[in-house]
Amino acid sequence: MSDSDGKTGRGLARRGFLGAALAAAPVMALASNAAAAEAPAPPPPAQPKAGDPDFGPNVHVFDGSMPAATIQSTVDAVYAQQQHAEFGSGRYALLFKPGGYGIDVKLGYYTHVAGLGLQPSAAGITGSCQVLGEAHGNNTLINFWRGAENLNIVPRSGQDTWAVSQATFYRRIYLLGDLKLSDGSWSSGGFIADCRLTGQINSGTQQQWVTRNSVLGSWVGSNWNIVFVGTANAPATTFPAPPVTSVPKSPVIREKPFLYVDSKGAWQVFVPDVRHDAQATSWEAQKPAGASIPIADFLIVKDGVTVADMNAALAQGKHLLITPGIYHLSESLKVVRPDTVILGLGYATLIPDNGATAIDVADVDGVHLAGLLIEAGVTESEALIRVGPAGSRRDHSRNPSSLHDVFVRIGGTLPGKTKQSVVVNSNNVIIDNTWLWRADHGSGVGWTKNTVGEGLVVNGDDVVAYGLFVEHHQRTQVQWNGENGRTYFFQNEMPYDPPNQAAWMDGPHRGFPAYAVGDRVRRHEAWGLGSYCIFAVDRTIVADRAIAAPHTPGVRFHSMITFSLGGGQGTIAHIVNTTGGPSDSTTNLGMLTQYP
Repeated sequence: MSDSDGKTGRGLARRGFLGAALAAAPVMALASNAAAAEAPAPPPPAQPKAGDPDFGPNVHVFDGSMPAATIQSTVDAVYAQQQHAEFGSGRYALLFKPGGYGIDVKLGYYTHVAGLGLQPSAAGITGSCQVLGEAHGNNTLINFWRGAENLNIVPRSGQDTWAVSQATFYRRIYLLGDLKLSDGSWSSGGFIADCRLTGQINSGTQQQWVTRNSVLGSWVGSNWNIVFVGTANAPATTFPAPPVTSVPKSPVIREKPFLYVDSKGAWQVFVPDVRHDAQATSWEAQKPAGASIPIADFLIVKDGVTVADMNAALAQGKHLLITPGIYHLSESLKVVRPDTVILGLGYATLIPDNGATAIDVADVDGVHLAGLLIEAGVTESEALIRVGPAGSRRDHSRNPSSLHDVFVRIGGTLPGKTKQSVVVNSNNVIIDNTWLWRADHGSGVGWTKNTVGEGLVVNGDDVVAYGLFVEHHQRTQVQWNGENGRTYFFQNEMPYDPPNQAAWMDGPHRGFPAYAVGDRVRRHEAWGLGSYCIFAVDRTIVADRAIAAPHTPGVRFHSMITFSLGGGQGTIAHIVNTTGGPSDSTTNLGMLTQYP
């Protein structure tokens, strides 16, 4: 489809749940940065203070000695540049040393705001830390790629707004106040983890949302698929009316590694321990459990550092801290040692060239990938991330590897190509908030332009996913072949742009499933799954099933929905196999509580 078709398609799809509002919705509300005014000049480059690491020009480190007006000016300048820059090249991290800050923070695209304490309470913002819909007329359907973590936020008004959609995160936040998750118009889902939110959280127009291992004051609102895992004071399961699913504990989780400054001024990265049967946060009323790695053990990746430099550091046992920027990789990053950390700041972006896999991880214990955006290059890759070679069999249950806030994009800025997005061959991997996106708008977008088969392919056993967002891949969105897999929240849109039914067939089946469990799998369980269709080129296309799975007692699904968006522009015939549904022009929404 053309770029303009892509934008219109997204608008129709995301607006579907508002029913009659669809026809009156102005197309201008979804204007991309291409239609916006030219971005202002970038803020002045960051200058490291004596004794601090040099993280390059796009990491601004603030401390209590700086005048609030100076900090506010820098924060505002970053927002002015990034507010409309959906497919821009700017990448920024705004880091706050322990102390108090009377400022207001608004996050635009590719902006990462974080405190630098070991506890969220160490770095406090008294003012606001918000994502608003003002870039698109209060519409937040494309408020992607921005995140906040490790802060104590006290909104002056008593309420903050975090109106986001995919590829965002709100982590380790201690919020003294209320939180709105929409800004008066459409919104399409996000992720909260390891937070203490003392007031009322109002999901508003959010189509779906996942909250993990947090403590809430209260929660109001639901539309299609609201999921809580290990969250204290969460609403009880009431699916399908309202469509809320609450799982009491996370069976196995470890939180995202984060950068901090200790009481002596030393910079370190904290790697949290694994928790089992976990509820609530990892930090409230307790010292966080885990290990600290001094910054000297990291190669700080910034402009001028080559992939050869990175691989040499990894081979020597160093870790990578990748600063905000866009990095082309002429070969794969090869993670060969256990307990390696690759931590990105400011949506650091990796683009593999020459058909390389961006990150290739050996079958070793405790590798942690966090805070990265992987974008497919123009030469087709086999995969963009591979965790473990094919045939990996080791048991990593005592020290699992993890992916946190790792996002993938195929198309949008260039006609990227890959056969698969993420392949997990190792056992005991934790996937914690990912959006694997074949772009439906932007540059380099079309059925034969930004090509990709499967989204997530899991071949390892005992893999668990929290917050799994996978959209628009051209074949199966998620193919799960390993035993004892678990998914807590799945959000999907099928591809908008198959040219006709013949071009989109899975053998004898019309269309590909959004979520497929391998025929030989005997144990698998998933909670809170949503799959939507809008076939913008040919509305007669049918997907026979959203979920394909063996019919066996050990393979179980809870709280599932399908939706034919755009007023029924396309059909999902069944929710699981031949059960449930349809979602079509007559009955847009399909819901199924349990299968089998």
